[in-house]
Amino acid sequence: MLDNTLKTQLKAYLERLTRPLQLVASLDDSDKSREMHELLREIAELSDKISVVEQRDDAERKPSFAITSPGQEISLRFAGIPMGHEFTSLVLALLQTGGHPPKVDADVIQQIQQLDGDFHFETYISLSCQNCPEVVQSLNLMAVLNPRIKSVTIDGALFQSEVEQRQIMAVPTVYLNGQVFGQGRMSVEEILAKLDTGATQRAAEKLNAKAPYDVLIVGGGPAGAAAAIYAARKGIRTGVVAERFGGQVLDTMSIENFVSVTETEGPKFAAALEQHVKTYDVEISNLQRAEKLIQKDGMTEVQLASGATLKAKSVILATGARWREVNVPGEKEYRNHGVAYCPHCDGPLFKGKRVAVIGGGNSGVEAAIDLAGIVSHVTLLEFAAELRADAVLQRKLHSLPNVTVITQAQTSEIHGDGQKVNGISYKNRSDDSIHRIDLEGVFVQIGLVPNTEWLKDTLNLSRHGEIEVDARGQTSLPGVFAAGDVTTVPYKQIVIAVGEGAKAALSAFDHLIRQ
Repeated sequence: MLDNTLKTQLKAYLERLTRPLQLVASLDDSDKSREMHELLREIAELSDKISVVEQRDDAERKPSFAITSPGQEISLRFAGIPMGHEFTSLVLALLQTGGHPPKVDADVIQQIQQLDGDFHFETYISLSCQNCPEVVQSLNLMAVLNPRIKSVTIDGALFQSEVEQRQIMAVPTVYLNGQVFGQGRMSVEEILAKLDTGATQRAAEKLNAKAPYDVLIVGGGPAGAAAAIYAARKGIRTGVVAERFGGQVLDTMSIENFVSVTETEGPKFAAALEQHVKTYDVEISNLQRAEKLIQKDGMTEVQLASGATLKAKSVILATGARWREVNVPGEKEYRNHGVAYCPHCDGPLFKGKRVAVIGGGNSGVEAAIDLAGIVSHVTLLEFAAELRADAVLQRKLHSLPNVTVITQAQTSEIHGDGQKVNGISYKNRSDDSIHRIDLEGVFVQIGLVPNTEWLKDTLNLSRHGEIEVDARGQTSLPGVFAAGDVTTVPYKQIVIAVGEGAKAALSAFDHLIRQ
């Protein structure tokens, strides 16, 4: 199961264990059970603190295994073989159950330990999902720190009967005590905020007490991170307020065009951004959504959804963009019930089924190519008369036998049976005829929309809703700058956002010293 390089690396990590571990496996006679047993055996051979206990019991899910430590009340289980993106989750679970201290803030640990109640989490994932590991790792950590919390990670591809019974069509999907708790990426702080109802008010009180910043950056993506680093290096009081640090990069599967980094994954890149920012004296306020921007008494104020207000002498807006919706009947009703936006995450849930991809640019064609290897058939719908993707991608797409490309197709409705998607309709723009396709999933890949709704009637926006900036990143408001995908700067690329963030910080500093 593990190659020699991986074994060497894992062995080094397992030397950090401070207490014994038991890997308690619930197995049957299936091939997957034999694979799991082999994986657990190889892990146990790497440390004298780890033993494997095999059970052929009446466990709810087979194959599965629990990670425990004698004398500790820890309920943490993997129903499936945690390889792929979840291998890191397995390693962290081993280390944390084995006594190695987690790399989270002390107040987060305290908040987990003080949760009052019994919490049984079931998390459905796919091994190709880049958003799933953060949820899995967060819930596993909580199970290690609080004996009243149970965490089970379930590979949806292995337990498809459960997926179909619960009609799960997006990952990660988290159940708490048998009821849907959440879907999509969630950090441990976000999970705690949903469980601890007083957390938002306490956070708002702390934010209101903060002194004004020299520069406050709104947004924690590549542009915001670069702005924070460049501002902090000038020795000025710097703050970052973000709805989720990392921004849209967290939803990016593969990054292959960031100069000096041959290849990485979005979540890893986002984690590196945050780590770099934290090496400087920057105050980060995460999980905070900006709702209003006002200027008075020589200060710019950012009012937050939590009720808090932050003040600054200068502000950099780097709120980025989000996936554009197709805005047809059925899209919102069936989101996460057949309508999806991440083919890498949710594709495996549609194995052997029929799906459509809306959008013929690079993202749409790449999604169709990826899905073609999983599903039975892909129909790609493009509004224009021809695809807009790169020629090399188009050649690959047209070589696939289970892909149909329909151009001049205007999506008109996504159909469902009240619980999940069962079809899509489109209008042929050449003759206005309406067509329906029976299918089980729809993947929307039609570009981005800037996160500027909260700024309307505050500063100048383009007709596309982007913040208008000059060559220095200055907006129409004095002392307010903007950078990244939220602005009118062309070419929405990470490397450009980073450069624009740095430029905005330098411009903000120049503004401050001239006041």
